[in-house]
Amino acid sequence: MKASGIILAGGKNLRLGTSKALVSIGGKTVIERIVGRLEPVTDELIVVISGANHDLPPLPRVKQVTDIYPGKGPLGGIYTGLTACQNEYAITVACDMPFLSTALLRHMLDLVPGHDAVVPRTKESLFEPLHSVYGRTCLPVIKKHMDTENLSLRSFLAEVNVRYIEEDECRRYDPDLMSFFNMNRPADLDLAQKIAELGQPGSIRGTSAPFI
Repeated sequence: MKASGIILAGGKNLRLGTSKALVSIGGKTVIERIVGRLEPVTDELIVVISGANHDLPPLPRVKQVTDIYPGKGPLGGIYTGLTACQNEYAITVACDMPFLSTALLRHMLDLVPGHDAVVPRTKESLFEPLHSVYGRTCLPVIKKHMDTENLSLRSFLAEVNVRYIEEDECRRYDPDLMSFFNMNRPADLDLAQKIAELGQPGSIRGTSAPFI
């Protein structure tokens, strides 16, 4: 299946204090690592940026688009990316996830036909809407939410046909669930550096499965 990749890079990075996408992890910036994981399963890559003051440099084969709803949170970024993409479905991820699993992303794409979205759910109340696949069929629902200032991702997902992937299913493709590791605090950045150096998240996170 042809699919697009959307990277949401319009956040303010207030807690980390620097651009998450441009932090270097294991010799590559986070956004370079993300692009490398998305390229095998997409034929188009889009980065959603906040506007003229963004600090992302141009990336080969990656189109930058400006958020239609700046300052309105990730739902507006998802809308912007889906509006810009050429394919019916798009893998959508945040710009601070350095350890994506291409195998899990490919599995999610396999599941999306017949659904509006595929969303991992690692616990009953914990889901990963910024590591998901969305169809362009979501656009009218998102537009309604943006028009009414209802910016809740949970509320939006309640109105579309979602295929949730539970934790056990996720672990078949990503045993340590490293796909969902993100960086909000300096301590997260330090941990990401250690994981990248060791190439073995289990030694830090309590399992022994390798991660490359």
